[in-house]
Amino acid sequence: MRPFGYVRAEDAERAIAESAKPETRFLAGGTTLLDLMKMNVERPAHLIDITRISGLDTIEVGTNTIRIGALAKMSKVANHADIIEVAPALSESLWRAASAQLRNMASIGGNLMQRTRCTYFRDPGTYPNCNKRIPGSGCAALEGVNRNHAVLGVSDACIAIYPGDFAISLVAFDANVIVKGPVERSVPIDDFFVLPGQTPHIENTLSPGEMIIGVEIPRSMALKRSHYLKVRDRASYEFAAASAAVGIELEADGKTIRDVRIALGGVATKPWRARTVEDALKGTVLQEAAVRTAAAAAVEGAKSSGHNSFKIELAPRVVARALMTVGDIR
Repeated sequence: MRPFGYVRAEDAERAIAESAKPETRFLAGGTTLLDLMKMNVERPAHLIDITRISGLDTIEVGTNTIRIGALAKMSKVANHADIIEVAPALSESLWRAASAQLRNMASIGGNLMQRTRCTYFRDPGTYPNCNKRIPGSGCAALEGVNRNHAVLGVSDACIAIYPGDFAISLVAFDANVIVKGPVERSVPIDDFFVLPGQTPHIENTLSPGEMIIGVEIPRSMALKRSHYLKVRDRASYEFAAASAAVGIELEADGKTIRDVRIALGGVATKPWRARTVEDALKGTVLQEAAVRTAAAAAVEGAKSSGHNSFKIELAPRVVARALMTVGDIR
């Protein structure tokens, strides 16, 4: 591990000022960052401990909006009674994401910023060619074992998946990331994460001197009737082979879909909104045949790299199953 400087910030202004220095990272729960530092993937010259900043760990469930501070622990949000009641997909995506020990340590802001679990990215000693670590060096996954890699949003420079769960539910329900810097700004989460293109080392729209201070989620009937389904190789403590955050609002007849929200995880290089499926379902009667037909479009434009081809068949099934669960289709 590279030697580094350490500063404990007592307020956001100090943290932001310190973060403008080159090669600086924020430290909250540390559940991802410290692992990557031990692997020599992350090699910061400076760490800014933000755990003592007050006011960033609050959870506010208002009439129209849910606001969650960046330092709120995953477990605290997952277990919050109002979140469970009005936004079940948010709670489910958090408690399915990791072990209880990690959920008690990891922060919401850090969860959004976690980096891929791509084996080639995380092992620089064995695989020096990784465009996320060293831009222009190549992508070892393209010709390697790539079963756990992305089929959506890929490029010839990178096929690594975004590994998180919580961000999938946030994308489905039009959340905003609240970013503080020289000015405070609100970024639609679907715009916060960026596709790899030819610059896979750039994963989001944060600039030096900015930090996430919270997320805001508009309340909706679709969010209240929502579900997060995670399919994986083993039942616990595993990343998704494919996942879906979904929500449905029905018309007064209890059959016709007024609104539907769908986002995919485990299959793309960023949290993936399935708008084509949503558009196909709005205004239709909620029934299994329609759901399965529409769900096929969830992998529109997908590209297999070999071992991961099963995800192209799996993802629509996960979407359909999640929708039928939340729609109470037996």
